[in-house]
Amino acid sequence: MFLLGLSFIAQGFVKHGDSFSKQKVLDVEKKLEHLRRHSLKTIKSEDGDIIDCIDLNKQPAFDHPALKHHKIQMAPTKNSAKKDPIEWTKSKTKDAEDSLSLRVLTSQVWKKSGTCPEGTIPIRRIRKKDMLKAPSIEEYGRKKPSFSPSRQVHETLDSYVTHRNHSKAILFTVGFRYLGAKADINVCWPYVEKDDEYSTAQVALLTGSHYSYESVQSGWTVNPLTYGDRQTRVFVYWTVDGSNKTGCFDLTCPGFVQTSKEIALGAAIYPLVPVPGDLPYDITIYIYKDTLTNNWWVQYGEKTNIGYWPAELFETICYNADSVEWGGEVYSSKILHYPHTKTNMGNGKFGSEPYSAYFKRMRIHDNSEALKFPEYVDHYTDEYNCYDVRYLGDYVEDPELYFGGPGASDYNYMCP
Repeated sequence: MFLLGLSFIAQGFVKHGDSFSKQKVLDVEKKLEHLRRHSLKTIKSEDGDIIDCIDLNKQPAFDHPALKHHKIQMAPTKNSAKKDPIEWTKSKTKDAEDSLSLRVLTSQVWKKSGTCPEGTIPIRRIRKKDMLKAPSIEEYGRKKPSFSPSRQVHETLDSYVTHRNHSKAILFTVGFRYLGAKADINVCWPYVEKDDEYSTAQVALLTGSHYSYESVQSGWTVNPLTYGDRQTRVFVYWTVDGSNKTGCFDLTCPGFVQTSKEIALGAAIYPLVPVPGDLPYDITIYIYKDTLTNNWWVQYGEKTNIGYWPAELFETICYNADSVEWGGEVYSSKILHYPHTKTNMGNGKFGSEPYSAYFKRMRIHDNSEALKFPEYVDHYTDEYNCYDVRYLGDYVEDPELYFGGPGASDYNYMCP
C-alpha cells in the first residue's frame, strides 16, 4: 500500500474537480511566466484584474511563427478608415438623447487605477486557475468549433451562420467584397448559466468555406471560462479555420498586434451596465482593412485604433471578406438540446420586446468613398423560440437591429 501511494504521488495529481496533473500545472506556470517576462509596470484594477504594461515590441503576437520578421505598423495608412457621411449628433431633447444613447461615456475599469507608459501596451494578466480549466494550453481562449458534418448546412445565404452548439441572432450581408464593417453596440450584462458557456455581441467579417472559414471579430462578451468571471468585457477574436485549431480571444495566443496603450483587451467595460429602461451605453467598433498593408485594424470609439491582425496570419481574408455579421451569439453544449441553457443573449429580452439589446449605425466599407449601409441585408436566428432578432429598415432614419432572448426560463416555455 505504501509503494502504491508513492506511485500515485510520483504521477502527480489526476485531474478531478479542481485538481490537475503536475505536468499541466508546470506547463501553465511556464507559459504565464513567458507572457509576463517583458512587463515594465503592473496595475491592479479595483475589479480584481491585473494589467501588465508590456514592451510594445516584445508583445505576445511575435511568438507566432508567421510573425518572426514582422515589422510593426504603428498606425493605419492614411485614409484607410472611411468616414460616415451621416452625421451622428445628439439633440438636446430628452427623447433624442434616449434614442441615441451615450456612446462616448464608456471606458474600462482598470484605467481608474493607472496608465501604461509610452512604448508599452496594457495586457490583462491571465490567471493560473483560468488557464488550468482549459482542456489544454493551446485551447485556452479559443471558441469551440462550430461546424458539424451531421447537421445540414444550406449552400445559400446562411452558409456561415448554421452552427453546432452556437446559437446566433444576427443581421448579415453577403455577395460583395467587404473591406470593413462598423456599428454602435448596446452594452449589456447577460446572465451566463455555466462557466463553460459565453454570450457575445459582435461585428464579424468572414470569408471561406462554412466549416473552415477565416474571420475577424470584435465587440463585448461575458465569458467565464476565458476571463474567470461574469463581467462584460471588450474583446477581439480571429480564426483561419472556423476555430478548429487556430485563433483566440484577445492576446491569449500569438497573432493580434496591439499598438494602443489606452485599451486593455479583455478588460471590463465601465461604467456598470444600467438596468433595462435606464439610459443605455454603447461601444463603437470598426474593423477595417488597410489596403496598402492588408492588415485588419480594430478601432474602438471614433478615434482609438487598438491594433491589427497582420496579413501574414491569413490566406484569403487578407484580400477581402465575403460576409459581414452584426448580432449576438451564445455558446453552450445545451444548444438545441433539452433542457436548453438559461444563458441570455443581449440583455435577456427578445428583440421583439421593448428595451432589448441593439446594433445601430451599422455600416460596411467596400470600394466606395465612404462608409454606407449595405444594399442587401437579411436576418437570421438559429433558435427563434430562445433568441430572436427584429430588423427595422423602413420608416427610420437609419436601420436598426434589435436582438436577444432569455434562452430557457420560467416564463419562456417555448424554449425547451
